[in-house]
Amino acid sequence: MNQEDNTLEIVASSVEEAIQEGLKQLNLTREGIEVEIIDKGGRDLLGIGKHQAKVRLIVKKGSESLEGDNVVKEETQLEEGDNVVGSIESEPVDKYELAQREAEQIVKDLIGFMKVPAKVKAKLVEPEDERDRPMILVEITGRNLSILIGRRSETLNALQYITRLVLCQRLGNWMPISLDVQGYRFRRERQLRQLARRLADQVVQTSRKQVLEPMPANERRIIHLELRYHPFVTTESIGEEPTRRTSIFLKPKD
Repeated sequence: MNQEDNTLEIVASSVEEAIQEGLKQLNLTREGIEVEIIDKGGRDLLGIGKHQAKVRLIVKKGSESLEGDNVVKEETQLEEGDNVVGSIESEPVDKYELAQREAEQIVKDLIGFMKVPAKVKAKLVEPEDERDRPMILVEITGRNLSILIGRRSETLNALQYITRLVLCQRLGNWMPISLDVQGYRFRRERQLRQLARRLADQVVQTSRKQVLEPMPANERRIIHLELRYHPFVTTESIGEEPTRRTSIFLKPKD
């Protein structure tokens, strides 16, 4: 404790634990101090790892130390209070609702770290195919956000990958998630679906295989899904990353 200004700094796993530890060391009640929170503690950047809370306790003038039975009484009251709080059961949170909140906060942290002003909103998207799972879509809106997309959506895909990793770490399980900036993915998906159908028609007309330019895995998947029920053509991915491509060719005759 700093005797000159009657202050004491305490580090603990939470703000409340730090305050209680300080009260024990000072032998005072809560009314005898002022609390200055230096660091609330909690998760580090992106939720990976944790750091401790830090508070500064300032002793009020005229405060008297607790003695004997008063100390026991104070500790007993705290213990009873803790039991009361611990007995309250929190309502269960829907896993998708929790995933939306966490994903939204992760993306806010990411673009905040990049110093890009934008709005972030997460929502649940029901699957088109009953065999798929619902997906968390995080939409980022604002002005001049091309920096978040990058060449061939490389930056956007990287942000999505990091978000998925951190979300999985927080939830303890894998959750389908997609990031979109100003509707970019929606427009790109529409372009790819149109391209897939057009090239499929060319394959049928010419009987010649069509190979698309290198694409990231999520875009190749769009091509595969668009043509998976096509009566005459099929698709496959060929090559190695980062130049892996999608090939469209005629189905073998029975």
